[in-house]
Amino acid sequence: MSQPRVAVIGAGAFGQNHCRVVHESARAQLAAIVDTDAARAAEAAGRYQTVALTDARDLPGKVDAAIIAAPTTVHSEIGCYLLAAGIDVLVEKPIAGDLASADRLIEAAARGGRILQVGHLERFNPAVLALEQRVTLPLFFEVHRMNLFSPRSLDVDVVLDLMIHDVDLVLALAGAEPEEIRAAGISILSGKVDIANVRLQFPNGCVANLTASRISTERVRKLRLFQPNQYLSLDYARQDLAVFSVGGNRQIGFEQAPVTKGEPLKLQFDAFLDSLASRTSPKSSGAAARRTLAAALAILDKIKEHSEVVSKTLVDGWKP
Repeated sequence: MSQPRVAVIGAGAFGQNHCRVVHESARAQLAAIVDTDAARAAEAAGRYQTVALTDARDLPGKVDAAIIAAPTTVHSEIGCYLLAAGIDVLVEKPIAGDLASADRLIEAAARGGRILQVGHLERFNPAVLALEQRVTLPLFFEVHRMNLFSPRSLDVDVVLDLMIHDVDLVLALAGAEPEEIRAAGISILSGKVDIANVRLQFPNGCVANLTASRISTERVRKLRLFQPNQYLSLDYARQDLAVFSVGGNRQIGFEQAPVTKGEPLKLQFDAFLDSLASRTSPKSSGAAARRTLAAALAILDKIKEHSEVVSKTLVDGWKP
């Protein structure tokens, strides 16, 4: 497959970014743009001089691979259809809205021998790639991800919209699943949870504190990691990694880790193309994305438990 034909399904804000990346790639051909809104599909297809479609079921025979940037609720339905038709799939995060739907996608890919990659974009952030090379034994994470309010992705809670990026990375770096989860969250500007704080504890004692908000007055995307004799500070947005190390004489050394900056979306697409060519499982596989989704859904369950306690407190009235 020298230059696979790729379709982008969903021509919304993020889907447009995928269209641009595929169009600009010298390794692939943007063969179709699919959107249920015919006018939006036509407008995007005109911009990139490709075919506009309104139904993903028209793709078999026309493409080799597809990127699903449609709402989470339809990931499984569209993805399973395409995988069964012999089309490799890169689906946006979260992999699905529930574990049963995620399992159907994973099974469809395995059954058809197809590639299934999930768009956990930060795994391809150059600073994260540099961090992965330096992790030894993570003992404590402090993560903040704050966004300005946007009407995009209000069909899911902030945990599945934003925090899931960091949950995915923490699970990968910790190399385990959490044994204890504590969480709190509230809804402010939407019908879903808009701000959340989570504490994950792992079997080896590692702890991760994560905060995500989509109602902040500023954009903050930072991760701090502590491991024996070392503190690493990562800024996702600036793509930089600062490393503080304690030497044998208790002297603190500082290093700005070398990072070759690049657009994570392009790096992610290149990794997808590599998997198509080699027929090997991608780093952000369906199985890895399912573990992340399971943790995210468990976090939402804990947030629900906490909200029920708060609701009872509000009804009963607080007494010192």
